[in-house]
Amino acid sequence: MSDRSAGDRVKGGITKLLKGTGNIVEGATGVVKDATVSTLSNAGGIVTGLTGTVSQVANGAFTAAGDVGTGLVRTAKGLVVGVLQGVGEVATVTVGVLSDTVRAALKGTGDVGADVTKTARGIAEGLIVATRDTGVGLAEGAVALGRSTIVGVKDIGGDVIGTASATVSGAAVGASDIGGDVLSAIRNTAKGLVSGAGEVGVEVVDVVKGAITGAVGGAKEIGVSVEDAASAAATGAFEAAEKIGESAVHAVRDVAASGVGGVKAIITGQTDNS
Repeated sequence: MSDRSAGDRVKGGITKLLKGTGNIVEGATGVVKDATVSTLSNAGGIVTGLTGTVSQVANGAFTAAGDVGTGLVRTAKGLVVGVLQGVGEVATVTVGVLSDTVRAALKGTGDVGADVTKTARGIAEGLIVATRDTGVGLAEGAVALGRSTIVGVKDIGGDVIGTASATVSGAAVGASDIGGDVLSAIRNTAKGLVSGAGEVGVEVVDVVKGAITGAVGGAKEIGVSVEDAASAAATGAFEAAEKIGESAVHAVRDVAASGVGGVKAIITGQTDNS
């Protein structure tokens, strides 16, 4: 099966799901998993086939959601879970695999003109949920999620603040879904987002605003303290900023103190150096 036929197969399968009454996430997971296993096997392995496979199945999945006009977030979630389950059948899922999957899924978003903030939300939920079944821990996976999302969104020219917000809220919900440490997921996703911003030259202020906004929104959805969630995001952002430089540190402190979304974030473990 070629990459192109994999995308067509996923498009057809997800179109049927979106027009039906079944569980879209579970259904999309199964369709994508089967296509991923088949395509990677024919491509000669994960090294040569992963990016192309994910881009094609994402293109097919998001085109289906666009054609039907619904289900983009749930489709994105099922896409990521299905890809990682499929990879797990033919190879070891590593941090690099997680990062490549996120970037390729975002590329698929850009290729079909889908709403990147919606797909980023679903991608984040799916990746965090998928850590349950891989050898990558939730915290490590969350860092990879944040970093690769910022790199990916810069590649496609997406909305940085909106995507950062959607990613953190999705990570929070995903962690809640699997009974994981929600605050750790928030903190480490924010850490990855800011780390990625430092690497590719994205404004740290924008990323931190988005991360804290997403933490607050995700916390409200799942019944976690919004103050604790905002502080977790600010703390993760600060940890990454310390490795970037003084201007990034000041940016995180300023945003945290400003009270994003009406919630003032407290950075834990910071030094008193200005």
